[in-house]
Amino acid sequence: MIAFLIRRIGQALVVMFVISLLSFSIQDNLGDPLRELVGQSVSEAERQALRDQMGLNDPFLAQYWRFLRKAVQGDLGNSYFFKRPALEVIMEKFPATMELVLGATLIILLLSVPIGVYCAINPRSWFTRVMMGLSIVGISIPVFLTAIMLIYLFSIHLGWLPSYGRGETVMIGAWESGLLTWDGVLHLILPSIALSSIMLPLFIRLIRSEMMEVLEQEYIRFAWAKGLQRRRIWFLHALKNTLLPVITVGGVQIGTMIAYTILTETVFQWPGMGFLFLEAVNRVDTPLIIAYLIVVGLIFVVTNTVVDLIYGLVNPTVKLTRGLA
Repeated sequence: MIAFLIRRIGQALVVMFVISLLSFSIQDNLGDPLRELVGQSVSEAERQALRDQMGLNDPFLAQYWRFLRKAVQGDLGNSYFFKRPALEVIMEKFPATMELVLGATLIILLLSVPIGVYCAINPRSWFTRVMMGLSIVGISIPVFLTAIMLIYLFSIHLGWLPSYGRGETVMIGAWESGLLTWDGVLHLILPSIALSSIMLPLFIRLIRSEMMEVLEQEYIRFAWAKGLQRRRIWFLHALKNTLLPVITVGGVQIGTMIAYTILTETVFQWPGMGFLFLEAVNRVDTPLIIAYLIVVGLIFVVTNTVVDLIYGLVNPTVKLTRGLA
């Protein structure tokens, strides 16, 4: 276990170094940040003086080394627009994005497992055929189109749910949450459904295919021969081994959902990290863009490490000290 953690931490540091290097290297392709800082009335000489003062004219390696020294201390630079530390600005939007991802994850778990298991146990039923057909359609429809259709149906046509914003929130320490107010929960429903539409069809098909494969294994046939109850065979013996690859894929997809929140948050005007990132791009707020990419990369790295650890603990045939490199 200790050797696995040390190896994973070493790999995570290498990955984060690459992510920081790539994120920092794109800043020259984003545009001139002085455009938003000083406008058009400032002379070229004053612009150059300001660029020298901000270190924008320094060689790339000098700029990156200066950034890296501060980054290891938790300083990812100051936002040009907000005039505050970029990491602090992102952390203010972090709860909104995480609650959106949490809502989408709960929808995926509550629907994909029972539907996938049913479709595997009853592969020829009409419900299975309908679900497989809908899953193909769901995978094919982009998330922003799903979001627009949800807004039209449930907000404009039926008037049941709000179409934008986060609703009423309360402070729990430093965490601003909308989960503890009815208005906040209502505002969360449509964005969560839209975000879950990306992964829900994938997980239904994955659980179905894995479950059908497990049901053909010898130990399942032996369980049938022993006369065990059907529910015990399906949900204790088969489902447990079905979920092993689902855990691995699920960890990666949770990180992917954080990236997909950009589209969902834009359509629903959800005040999260994704919406903040798009605003930073429009304003050429380079420190905020770099900080966002690093934070999202860190979430990916931590999620994958935790998933590997959980997989090794759930599956006794995997040795953490040797099998997971």
